Amino acid sequence: MSTATATAKAIPSGEKNETRWGRIARDGFWDNNVVFAQSLALCPLLAVTGTATNGLGMGLATTAVMVASGLIISTLRGLITPEVRIPVFVLIIAVLVTLVDLGLNAWLHDLHKVLGLFIPLIVTNCAILGRAESFASRNPTMPAAFDGLMMGVGFTVVLVALGAIREIIGSGTLFADAELLLGEGMAFLELTLIPEYRGFLLAVLPPGGFLALGFMLAGKRLIDARIAASKQPASPAGAVA
Repeated sequence: MSTATATAKAIPSGEKNETRWGRIARDGFWDNNVVFAQSLALCPLLAVTGTATNGLGMGLATTAVMVASGLIISTLRGLITPEVRIPVFVLIIAVLVTLVDLGLNAWLHDLHKVLGLFIPLIVTNCAILGRAESFASRNPTMPAAFDGLMMGVGFTVVLVALGAIREIIGSGTLFADAELLLGEGMAFLELTLIPEYRGFLLAVLPPGGFLALGFMLAGKRLIDARIAASKQPASPAGAVA
């Protein structure tokens, strides 16, 4: 299949621009969400979301890599041959992750210490390689970058939401240590929701992460089912079951 054909299939040329961008945004946030729909990146998702602050840091780092990789791979798509595309994609992603890792270590060292090994492991995030293969390598530069942004933001929202649930139940706080980990400008995020709360240890341990994620996935499926049911035409009043 030629690049032109793949591009046409990925983004039909007859659609209006707002419909194209809206579909990409909807896929990233909901329909094709990295966690809710694809069930990818679960290792860092469950490992670093003991607090919303950690989830936000990991999400922003991943988003930066997804946007930059989509931009670069789309720009070079005419030069990368199909035979070597996967090694080239991995190499590009690895270079970007290294730059993000070095940047965090230099400017947000406390956050870098908390996230630890999971920053370099962004290289192995199948969601990034998957979007590079299925979208960025087949579409123009701006849609590819926007797709990376929306996929990254959708992933970040899930990370922050899961981290917030675990942190509130486990510690009674929200965005604890945001000033320390993300910089002084983020101090306004720190909240104590339940004063003198003694905590619930299970929520901040790995089993609590699995339980919270399970409830979130169930909620997403329930919402999808209700949306699908609301779109079905009502049966005629005299219809026989």
